[in-house]
Amino acid sequence: MKIQMFAIIVLLINLNFGCKSKNSLPQSHFSENMKLEYIGVAAENEGMHVWGSSPVIDKDGKVHLFAAQWSTATQKNFNGWYKDCEIGHYVSDRPEGPFKYVGVAVEDKDGLFNSPHNPTVNYIDGKYVLCFIVNENDKLKTQRIVMYVADDLNDTWRPAKGAEADGTILRKPTDSTKWNYKAILGVSNPSLIKYKGKYLMYHKSVIPREKRGGAYTYGVAVADKLEGPYEIHAEKVTPPNMALEDAFAYTANDSVFMFSRDFGSTFGNSGGGILWRSADGFTFPKENAKRGYEDLAHYLGKETLEKGTAHRGKKDGHLERAQVLLIDGAPAYLYLATGVQVKEGYGSSSHVFKISFK
Repeated sequence: MKIQMFAIIVLLINLNFGCKSKNSLPQSHFSENMKLEYIGVAAENEGMHVWGSSPVIDKDGKVHLFAAQWSTATQKNFNGWYKDCEIGHYVSDRPEGPFKYVGVAVEDKDGLFNSPHNPTVNYIDGKYVLCFIVNENDKLKTQRIVMYVADDLNDTWRPAKGAEADGTILRKPTDSTKWNYKAILGVSNPSLIKYKGKYLMYHKSVIPREKRGGAYTYGVAVADKLEGPYEIHAEKVTPPNMALEDAFAYTANDSVFMFSRDFGSTFGNSGGGILWRSADGFTFPKENAKRGYEDLAHYLGKETLEKGTAHRGKKDGHLERAQVLLIDGAPAYLYLATGVQVKEGYGSSSHVFKISFK
């Protein structure tokens, strides 16, 4: 009898520890075999900071990058990103580059459409879609998301049909039932996908903590049409007490994946990133997350970066603003920004990694 009772207890314990939430995915279905190969600098511009670069392939097979950029001379302490930024356009025949700068895609218009920043570009439903953030008069609490749409990549962008006249597609909600109703810094850093017939726009908000400071958190807005309007989902999509930044979402194998900066050093130092997976696009559990990439020193060696200048962060080369180029529906290249620069006369730059699977 004692042996039988012991066996039952062991069975119950195993069942208990084997239980997962409905959104939890077995490790065997996770992209644990993803490998990154460092290729080199993707986009840089003399006398400018280039921060992040979002890729898309045009109808002729050329690769276009849209990147935030501003003069290294106008602002100290990297503050030009929210004061004097514009969105630059770069083109190459290959995802690895070299990329040629072709001009400004979105200008800094005026105080109410100030400093367009953190662009992300997609090709969805036969249209090119460019989303980015702006603020009003250098005030970060006024951050909002703009959506532009075009039939080609000749920088003939127009505001989305479901947006405000200037293209504003998402603002801090006025509905107190929404998770980011009390957001400190508005809504920012969009990432757009089409998933199961719906259009999902992931976005960041900084939520005030009880004592001080704010929690960097992600949610999602949903639309029935590509060009909106978008409605913010009531609940956040990332776990509480797990800070993250610069999320980029994509779909693969009927799931939603998301790269983000490991802002809270959950799986390593804050210079690397996290790869998340969701079964429904609305919940990204911690148990389905893992380390996605490391800092730049991991790939180039500390001795290489020690010779450079840290315009932002430390000389280990924090990698931020993850953006993925999908080819034939699979992630093929990862583009990341860093504040460390080893070339004289250049500011921050974007780097490219090739993605493969073991």
